[in-house]
Amino acid sequence: MPLPRMAILHMEKLSVEISGLFQSYVLTASIKHHGQLARLLLVTPGINEGLPAEHLALGLACLDKYSFLAQLTCRICHGVLSDIIVHFNPSVLMPMCPSGRSAVARSPAEDLWIQAKELVRSLKEHPQLDFQHDWKLINVFFSNTSQCHLCPSAQQKRYLMRRMDKLNGILDYLRQEVPRAFVNLVELPEIVTVSHWHQGTGFSTLASGLCNCSRETSKLSQAVMQWSYQEAWEGLLAASRLNNQESFAVVVQPFFYELSPSERPLPQDSTTLALSLWNSMMEPAGHKNELLSATEKKTMKCPSWESPYLFTYKNSNYRSKLLKPSGKAEIREGAEFTCPEKDPSDMIPTTVHRLKPADIKVIGALGDSLTAGNGAGSKPGNILDVLTQYRGLSWSVGGDHSIRTVTTLANILREFNPSLKGFSVGTGREHSPQAALNQAVAGATSWSLAAQARKLVSLMKSDQAIHFEEDWKLITMFIGGNDLCDSCNNPVHFSPQNFTNNIKAALDILHAEVPRAFVNLVQAIEIIGLRELYKEPQVSCPRLILRNLCSCVLKLDDNSTELAALIERNRKYQEGTQALVETRRYDTRGDFTVVVQPFFEKVNMPRTPEGLPDSSFFAPDCFHFSAKAHAHSASALWKNMLEPVGQKTRQHNFENKVHIVCPNQVEPFLSTHKNSQQGHGTWMLCKEKAPSALPPASVHALRPADIQVVAALGDSLTAGNGIGSQEGDFLDVRTQYRGLSYSGGGDEYLETVTTFPNILREFNGNLTGYAVGIGDANSTNAFLNQAVPGAKAGELTSQVQALVHRMKTDSRVNFHQDWKVITVMIGGSDLCDFCLDSNLYSAANFFEHLRNALDTLHREVPRALVNLVDFMNPSVVRQVFLKNPDKCPVQDASALCNCVLTPRDNSPELARLEAFTRAYQSSLLQLVESGRYDTQEDFSVVLQPFFLNVQLPILKDGRPDTSFFAPDCIHPSQKFHSQLSRALWRNMLEPLGRKTDTLDLAATITMPCPTQDEPFLRTFRNSNYSYPTKPTIENWGSDLLCMERNPSDSIPTSVHELRPADIKVVAALGDSLTTATGARPGNSTHTPWRGLSWSIGGDGVLETHTTLPNILKKFNPSILGFSIGTGEKTAGLNVAVEGARARDMPAQAHDLVKRIKDSPKINLEEDWKLVTLFIGTADLCHYCENPSDSLPEEYIQHIQKALHILYTELPRTFVNVVEVMELAGLHQGQGGKCAMPLAVQSNCSCLKHAENSLAMQDLKKMNWNLQSGISSSSHWHQYMQRDDFAMVVQPFFHNTLAPLDERGVTDLTFFSEDCSHFSERGQAEMAIALWNNMLEPVGQKTTSNNFTYSRTKLKCPSAESPFLYTLQNSLPSQAEVSSKALYWAVPVTAVGGLVVGVLAMMVWTAIRHRQKDDLSVSMKTTSF
Repeated sequence: MPLPRMAILHMEKLSVEISGLFQSYVLTASIKHHGQLARLLLVTPGINEGLPAEHLALGLACLDKYSFLAQLTCRICHGVLSDIIVHFNPSVLMPMCPSGRSAVARSPAEDLWIQAKELVRSLKEHPQLDFQHDWKLINVFFSNTSQCHLCPSAQQKRYLMRRMDKLNGILDYLRQEVPRAFVNLVELPEIVTVSHWHQGTGFSTLASGLCNCSRETSKLSQAVMQWSYQEAWEGLLAASRLNNQESFAVVVQPFFYELSPSERPLPQDSTTLALSLWNSMMEPAGHKNELLSATEKKTMKCPSWESPYLFTYKNSNYRSKLLKPSGKAEIREGAEFTCPEKDPSDMIPTTVHRLKPADIKVIGALGDSLTAGNGAGSKPGNILDVLTQYRGLSWSVGGDHSIRTVTTLANILREFNPSLKGFSVGTGREHSPQAALNQAVAGATSWSLAAQARKLVSLMKSDQAIHFEEDWKLITMFIGGNDLCDSCNNPVHFSPQNFTNNIKAALDILHAEVPRAFVNLVQAIEIIGLRELYKEPQVSCPRLILRNLCSCVLKLDDNSTELAALIERNRKYQEGTQALVETRRYDTRGDFTVVVQPFFEKVNMPRTPEGLPDSSFFAPDCFHFSAKAHAHSASALWKNMLEPVGQKTRQHNFENKVHIVCPNQVEPFLSTHKNSQQGHGTWMLCKEKAPSALPPASVHALRPADIQVVAALGDSLTAGNGIGSQEGDFLDVRTQYRGLSYSGGGDEYLETVTTFPNILREFNGNLTGYAVGIGDANSTNAFLNQAVPGAKAGELTSQVQALVHRMKTDSRVNFHQDWKVITVMIGGSDLCDFCLDSNLYSAANFFEHLRNALDTLHREVPRALVNLVDFMNPSVVRQVFLKNPDKCPVQDASALCNCVLTPRDNSPELARLEAFTRAYQSSLLQLVESGRYDTQEDFSVVLQPFFLNVQLPILKDGRPDTSFFAPDCIHPSQKFHSQLSRALWRNMLEPLGRKTDTLDLAATITMPCPTQDEPFLRTFRNSNYSYPTKPTIENWGSDLLCMERNPSDSIPTSVHELRPADIKVVAALGDSLTTATGARPGNSTHTPWRGLSWSIGGDGVLETHTTLPNILKKFNPSILGFSIGTGEKTAGLNVAVEGARARDMPAQAHDLVKRIKDSPKINLEEDWKLVTLFIGTADLCHYCENPSDSLPEEYIQHIQKALHILYTELPRTFVNVVEVMELAGLHQGQGGKCAMPLAVQSNCSCLKHAENSLAMQDLKKMNWNLQSGISSSSHWHQYMQRDDFAMVVQPFFHNTLAPLDERGVTDLTFFSEDCSHFSERGQAEMAIALWNNMLEPVGQKTTSNNFTYSRTKLKCPSAESPFLYTLQNSLPSQAEVSSKALYWAVPVTAVGGLVVGVLAMMVWTAIRHRQKDDLSVSMKTTSF
């Protein structure tokens, strides 16, 4: 249906109206022709994908300034542009294109004139065109090969004026000749024509001569110059006479490519160019911001009811922004400074965690144009000035004027230190002198940050005004905006991981190169708010520049997946840098740290009172900060720097007035991770901090300030495992945070990290020996904290030796003059493994190991006070670990601390653990209260019992508070260590007898101070404390803590599978030591107390009388054969005879066999028998009466005969052959009640000649020969033929040591009144030694006696080793070897047998524990 005709008088009213639908996926329209009104009927979603090629048709006029572009411009006119127009008006005329270049060479101006005249002639002569009344669209194309849009403004204008001069005549000709014409002046981008430029066109001279400038290459400069170039064209055309009439208009339609760092190909096809031309026609003059992109799909823009016209300068209300900047400069953005405390530290701080603002001497910055200060001082509207870098106004490092007129971080710091160096002033690029240490580069991404860091380091090192090693430096790093703006173009290159890695590379350089530095790492800004400014039409912004600078933020559709990806990338940039710093990678030195300042994490666009985005916070390009935003950013950064880590402002309110906060007068330091730890610092308010007037000579007159060296020994608790680990980071528990260790750490200072050394440093700032940072015991950071993760008491002596070596060799320690405090804590790791080998980890062994270590300190270290600290009770660990299965790695309990964490509640195993714990604790007390370490004036050991009873905080849900523990729920966290430090200090000032033995973790532990009346660290003497008199020991019984007490499931047939509970009969052969003559005092010293005999006595019970049968009764209460009392009738199977020698053994063997066979209670064939043979003392004692080299052979022959009798007559028999004792070891010289125990002259005549060294040497040689002969009997082939018989040598007397009392002299309580025999106490010790030997593998048996009192020295069989050890079951890897082969495989000498035994056991142990070791490799440091 035809549309009504309508006269159009004004070009500005050429309109397109929406009227309805026509059909899907087809664009159809009617455009005004012959006076008709154009109406758009339908634009479907499908048309946005681009018009199909078959729709091409055109009825437009196209002129090309240079004929070589004719073909391209005709394709543009015939392409999408014609398709669009023809659907607005199907009767539009086809385009008129010039026929091409003439064969005659002409100048470009001549050629253009010819085209213009030809066009006018064609229009006038066209039969279908009403030349006077029809509206005409004329496109004039010219190329931009000169790239003068990248030149400075003045040069651009000169170039444009020359161009306008050339075009003005042609355009004015068209104005005069062609009525009702809309002329698009289209400047094609350089990429379209540059490839054709030198193809014989003849225009290279013209083009190259038009504009020859030294161009900026930064993205910002290109974007600004593009905009400036466009604005220059717009301004010239809008003001020219070409646009001062109603029937003719010329509008420039600019084509600019999206600026991108990528190397991707740019679009050159006519379809893309034509669609861009149409879209440009749909935009008002001055708002033509669409850029050509290789990746972005173009959407065709349509007229609207509000804007139905093609835009001219007049109906766009165009005003040149370039020529008329408006407003006043807003450079002055000062603030009021009212902080009262501005003094530096009394002394230059050595730690970054005690750094006051006034301590900062140097300031620097790294980053991009936001730090370079681009546009910060530009007047509103002066967009070209955004290229100026106002570094003196830069928020983080600028130093123009003062805080009263310019708010910057540097100006804030200059209020504290007017001599601050490094700030930038005025304007200039990074290489200018005014930049100083502001090394930010406009347009920089994170990829260039490392280079900036290197340049900054170089400048600081070379600056003569900077003392590089001594001056404290503040460096602010801020980057990321440009990464995000380009990230959609290359997501891999600008990935969050790469961003974080680039930050890391720069920080690593600073960390490695710069001493005494505090680094602000400002989080990447939340950039999405920029879209609000860009999309608000009421805010005047150069959107072409914005779109060019940050296309990835601004070109994306709302709610698109691409926009969501950008927001997520922004978030990951922030999280990545936060995570990098939280690794504490940059907290390994006391003089360096990196702190994340997150005030840009969330950014709300500031708004005007009308609710519009407030562009006054931005430079004229609407992208960079104005001085106003720089001032706000400076105050926000300063505020962040004073806020504790974890409590920092993450969203700054830019609408509030700029306010400068002041440092806290109590804690006036810049906040770091370490000094922000809540609850970890302590304030020491002691007044008495002076040392003694003269260095004290006595440990009992030692003041805290006298201490010059601090050291620590122990396991992973002291090594600091897991102290600084984050919640859930189980693997980090392996990290040894030694600097945070309660007894040996010296990280930071007391106000931030509470450790015992930090407490002492309040009294003596020159204290040395403490550890810092992380590292193992061998690291330099460890210094005198020589604790080793997983260490057990047996390894403590080696730690002592390492400590002594370090103290002797380190120049910081005056070994002989300096007073030392050494804190020792051990035992946790022993308890974790005690159930695996309760013999190895027995209380007696624990006592012995600890005593050996303390003895070494006592002997080697002068001027030392040793704190012996109780270990943590296993019940505490169990409670936390087992009651928090959701937080603790319960699945790894057996690998972490098996013997503590795996026993069930109320189980025998748990009771045994508790018994071992009590025994260990008793050992500590017994060792200290022995007075053993109070024999020197300059040395003492003090037990600090604060760890004895620990009270755990319980949460509302009834579970223990895991915040006091590392992620493994075993090691204490820093929170716990802080309390340990305070408790240790309190204990050290408490007198002995009144020390606190309870640690309430939730309580506030007051920090006591030395006083004038009580200025000393407490010892027994200055506490007027007397060690309690040892309670009278009522008996010499023992406590058996063994859980494995069951017999075999069936009576064993092999002696190599014999359990203690399988023994039914005990018997013994020997002399007066086995008859227990003189074991108790009485009327007669020759009374045989057989019931107390070590190997056969059965008087009482084990708890009161320690004997081998009483031990076995715990396994089998029905055992037979033991002797009781003193009479012959109750001797049982004790056939020993006082004064017997080896020659009497065969007769005793016959007697024993007879008694066994005659007993109706003994089943000879079925019952397993344990026989102990001990002989040889009398042989040695009388050897000197008739010296004979044949004694060893005769001795062995007699024992062999006795063994042969037992082997022949007794089935199912296990024989202990105990080596003869070493008599010389018991000889202690003259004096005392018993000058020679067991050697009264009438009984041991050989010791009469003890003063004769030759005679003593002969005795020792013979003694050794007898022992060697017996030792070799373990491998006698004749006793290996039966599976139900074994003879095992028990060598605990091989090296016989005289028992000593606390004074170091022979302890006579082990001997009878006549000094010839062992007392009941000595008998008990022999029983313990024999029993323990029986449970030790052949080749690993104890070869010396340990006659020290302890009720818990008895070893236990285990689930892994339940049998009494024989040669065969000591070598399981040889189990399949025949007895004959075994006989030949082992040497016949005692020494050889021992070596082979040890090697074989090493192999066996390795095989047995391989599986456990594989697991424990990763778990080792997670146990104590």
